[in-house]
Amino acid sequence: GQLVESGGGSAQSGESLRLSCVASRYTYRPYCMGWFRQTPGNEREGVAVIVVDGSTSYADSVKGRFTISQDSAKNTLYLQMNNLKPEDTAIYYCAADSRFPRSWLPLLSSSRYDNWGQGTQVTVSS
Repeated sequence: GQLVESGGGSAQSGESLRLSCVASRYTYRPYCMGWFRQTPGNEREGVAVIVVDGSTSYADSVKGRFTISQDSAKNTLYLQMNNLKPEDTAIYYCAADSRFPRSWLPLLSSSRYDNWGQGTQVTVSS
């Protein structure tokens, strides 16, 4: 499968951005899909994940500010980011679970995911 993100850019503190991720060429429906982010010198961290049943998980740092959703008809995953903070600055990646899920790993663990987009930069200034 292929994942293509869009919607990154620059914002001021308190503003909003919405990221999109279009999935294509998948022959299976991933059990879960999510958004991760990475800054230079740091590991990729889980931001938000949505499971096929619609349940969601969020990192504590974004709870109440970010919302993950999906439009199955459009094969698109979204991340609505409100009240952005400078510490949200990172490259954001879309990810999809493997055909054979590593269910023993937490949903927000990057090690669980095999399929990644190319990333989109989000920069928040104070």
